Amino acid sequence: MDNESFALFKSFSEELDPGELQRKFLFALLRLQNVERGSIWIKKGKKYLCIEAAGRQCENILGAGIDEDQQSVVGWVIENGKMTISNPNKDPRHYREFEEHLSEKSRLILCFPLFLRNNTVYGAVQLIDTSPEQDRINLESTYLGHIQNLVNIGSLALSNAILFSKQMEETKALKDTLEELRGNEALVGHSPPFQGCMEMIRSYARTDYPVLITGESGTGKELVSREIHRLGNRSDKPFLVQNCSAIPENLLESELFGYKKGAFSGAVKDKIGLFEAAEGGTVFLDEIGDMPLNLQARILRVIQNSEIKPLGETHVKKIDIRIISATNKRIEKMVETGEFREDLFYRLSVLPLNLPPLRERREDIPLLMNHFMNRESIKTNIPVKTRTTETMRYLMSYSWPGNIRELENLVRYLLVATEKNYILPQDLPIQFTSRDRSRAVKELFPVRENDSFHSNSTSCIKEGMNFGDVTWDEVEHSYAMYLLQKHHWNVTWAARDAGVNRSTFASRMKRLGISKPVYHQGIHLTAVGE
Repeated sequence: MDNESFALFKSFSEELDPGELQRKFLFALLRLQNVERGSIWIKKGKKYLCIEAAGRQCENILGAGIDEDQQSVVGWVIENGKMTISNPNKDPRHYREFEEHLSEKSRLILCFPLFLRNNTVYGAVQLIDTSPEQDRINLESTYLGHIQNLVNIGSLALSNAILFSKQMEETKALKDTLEELRGNEALVGHSPPFQGCMEMIRSYARTDYPVLITGESGTGKELVSREIHRLGNRSDKPFLVQNCSAIPENLLESELFGYKKGAFSGAVKDKIGLFEAAEGGTVFLDEIGDMPLNLQARILRVIQNSEIKPLGETHVKKIDIRIISATNKRIEKMVETGEFREDLFYRLSVLPLNLPPLRERREDIPLLMNHFMNRESIKTNIPVKTRTTETMRYLMSYSWPGNIRELENLVRYLLVATEKNYILPQDLPIQFTSRDRSRAVKELFPVRENDSFHSNSTSCIKEGMNFGDVTWDEVEHSYAMYLLQKHHWNVTWAARDAGVNRSTFASRMKRLGISKPVYHQGIHLTAVGE
C-alpha cells in the first residue's frame, strides 16, 4: 500500500460519522479520477437511494430514489455486484431523468459496487465525467485496480460506520425505553426530606462537580447517583460503578486504572481501566470510605488533573469524567483519625448529599410499598396484595435498619409467601413482631370505652410506664390512633382533642401513614394505591 492509500485508509477507518465518511470517500475518489460529479447509492427496500452527491447541481440528485424495476447503472451494479463502465449516450441502463434539466450531461460513468464484510452488496459509487472536450477518467487497468482497492477500503469503512450509527440509534432507543419502564426506580416519595433530596439532585445534575452521597446502607445511594447522571449532560455516555470495598487493593487499582501487558505477573494483555472506559460519562465509587490510603492519593490526582496512568504505563492519559462517590461511614470522623485523606475528602465533597434513613421519612413507606408491590407483581405475574391496618401499623412502627432495600425485599417475600390476597400481621417476618411493638405502644394509650370527649387526652399515659426502646414516631402514631379510635375515626373531633386544628392533624396522619380503614368481610384493609 502506497503512502496516499495508507493515508486514505487511516482517514476512513478513524471516521465513524457516516455523513462525514461518505463525503470524504466520494471526494477522494473524484480527486483521484480528476472528475467533479459523483454519487453514492444504497439499496433500501425496493429503491436505490442517493445518500451523497458532489458536483454542480448535485442537489437535484441527493436524496433522490430510483425504483428497482427501472433501468439504471447503479441498479445494475448493485444487483450484479460488478464494476461497470458506461457510455450514457449508448447505454440503455443509463437513467436520464435526473439530467434532463442539467446543463452538463454525463459523458462517461465509472460505477463500483460497495460490499459488506461478508461480500453482500449494499450500494454503489458513481464517478461521472462531464467534460465536453476530453475524457478525464483514467481507464488504464493498473490505475483502475488502484481505484478498486480504495473503493474496497472505503466500502468496508462506510458499512462499518453505517452499522455503528444504526447500533447507536438502537442503543439510544433501547435506553430510552428502559428509562421509561424503569421510571425513577425507588426514587418515590412525597415527604419533606425526600423532596429536599430531589431538589438537590436536580440542582447537582446541572454541573460536573464531584458529588459525595452519604447515608445508611439501603437508602438508595446508587439509584440517586444514576439519577444525577441521567438528568445531566452526560446521560448519553457511560455510567460505570465500582464498589471500593468488594475487592483487594491491588485488584481495585487495576480495575480503576487499567494496566499494560507485562505490568505484573499475569498481565498477558492490555486492560482498559474503569476511568478510561467511562470517557465522557460518570464513574460511581461506592463505599469510598473503604478505599485504602495508598490508592486515595491516585484518586486525588484523577480529580485534580483529569489524568490517569495505567499500571506499567510510562505516560499519563487525559480523561473527561465526572466522579460521584458514596459511603455509609462517618467520613468526617475518618478524616479526623487519619483513615481518610483530608484533601481527597474536600475534592470529593464539593456537592454533598445526605440521604435520610427510612425511619425519618415514614410517610413514604406506603408509597414505596405500593411501588415495589406493583413492580414485583408485574415481574412475577402474582396478583397485588393488600395490607390490613394492623399490618401497616407494625410496618410504620418498625425501625427499618436496612432502609429501602429491606422494605423492597420484604415486599418480595410477602408477595410470594402470602397465599391470601391481603397481608396480616402474622404474615410478617418475626423481626417485625417479636418485640410486640404494637402492644408496647398500645399500653401507652389504651382506648377506654367511657372516655369523655372533653377528657384530658394526656391522662391516659400510665404513670411510671417504662418506655424501653419505643421511638417518638411510635408514640405519636399510637397517640393518633388512640384519638381516632376513641372518636370512631372522626378526624375533626380527634384533632380538637389533641389541641390542634384539623389540617395539622390530617397532615400528621399522612406523615405517619395512617389512613381510614376500609371494611371488607370483617377485616380492616388499607388498599394498595391509597
